[in-house]
Amino acid sequence: MNNLRLLAGLVCAALLSGGVCAYGQSVITLEEIFESAETNSVQLRPSFTTQTEAEREIAVARAERLPDISASMSLSYIGDGFTTKRNFSDYQKAPIPHLGYGLSLNITQPVYTGGAITNSIELAELKSTASRFATELKRDNIRFELTGFYLDIYKYSTLRSVIESNIASARKVLDEMRARYEQGTVLQNDITRYELLVSNLELQLVRINNTLDILNNNLVTVAGLPETTVVEPDSTILDRSLPMQGEDWWRNEAETNAPALSLARTGVDISHKAEALVRSERLPKIGINAGWTMDGPILVEIPPINRNLSYWYVGVGVSYNISSLYKNNKSLAKSRIATQKAAEELEAAREGIDLAVRADHVRYLEAYEELKTQEKSVELAECNYRTTSTRYSEGMALITDMLDAANSRLDAEQQLVNARINIIYYYYKLLFTTGKI
Repeated sequence: MNNLRLLAGLVCAALLSGGVCAYGQSVITLEEIFESAETNSVQLRPSFTTQTEAEREIAVARAERLPDISASMSLSYIGDGFTTKRNFSDYQKAPIPHLGYGLSLNITQPVYTGGAITNSIELAELKSTASRFATELKRDNIRFELTGFYLDIYKYSTLRSVIESNIASARKVLDEMRARYEQGTVLQNDITRYELLVSNLELQLVRINNTLDILNNNLVTVAGLPETTVVEPDSTILDRSLPMQGEDWWRNEAETNAPALSLARTGVDISHKAEALVRSERLPKIGINAGWTMDGPILVEIPPINRNLSYWYVGVGVSYNISSLYKNNKSLAKSRIATQKAAEELEAAREGIDLAVRADHVRYLEAYEELKTQEKSVELAECNYRTTSTRYSEGMALITDMLDAANSRLDAEQQLVNARINIIYYYYKLLFTTGKI
């Protein structure tokens, strides 16, 4: 079943890029996986939506610079009135025109708001920038997660080849044992123990195939690829010439590019701007007012005049919130604490990035040393296996020696696969930590 699925994937691997399906592609590079996730990842969509929402907030804040225009119209029925003396005697009816209506148009243009509007716009812009950095951070997390799936698929695909090769070798040895058993030079117990080795190898193969199915499903789901896609990693990924810059270079790159640091720095700017917005509440507000009104009938005269009264006006309005003098202090103190917290979070983020860069760089260099060691181990294990196999064929070695040699070779080959993958993994880990993935 797994082989059929793999064959189907090699013939018809599907990659979504820019909304277009690319079928007939047997090998998918990591960069193509990233492109598909950029367009189709369900996990990334909320971040893009949040970013769009933050951009709309800028337009909302800028709209506060525009004049406020209001119009009203009223229609009413007015009943007759009456008059009395101050001691409520001498009641006299006062007829009033019953149809009443009013029209008005008012315009207010802010001229000076103490920086409230400007600060609100700049605050919205900073929040939009923060949402962009948050999207980049989410994107980097998804890319690193996809990298892990991709490299694990490559690792387990290679391990599958190693296990299959060892199974073939073990079966060949087993056939030789059975032939020698017929000649009476091998015990049945030796055959049984080697059959157990083959059985364990076959179980490992089943587990590897199941792991590959799980990893493939995880990768195509997160990357937004079609469910039927079977990813075959690009084998040339291990042949790339990777940079060997020093730790300081990577640390400088992180300071410039890491979304976590950029997001923390923007958080400090947002806190400063929010603090300025609180201060603006202590300043007066000045605006230009204009309006036109028409009412009828005219009720301020006795008897009322059955005519319309219309007038317009233009003026300057000044308002000041006196309560801000004693209420604003608490809000300002809170804003200052928020600014201090944002600055502390920036330092904590910077420290965390520095520690991660240090650890990743050490592991990256260590992976090269591990590769050299494992290559030598495979060479020695292979030599030991050939020697032991020859000695066993000549009756000079025990079955336990043969089993030990086979297990040592298998372990060395598996460790070599891990060592090769670790170099790529820690390189991409450095790219992730420094914001360059």
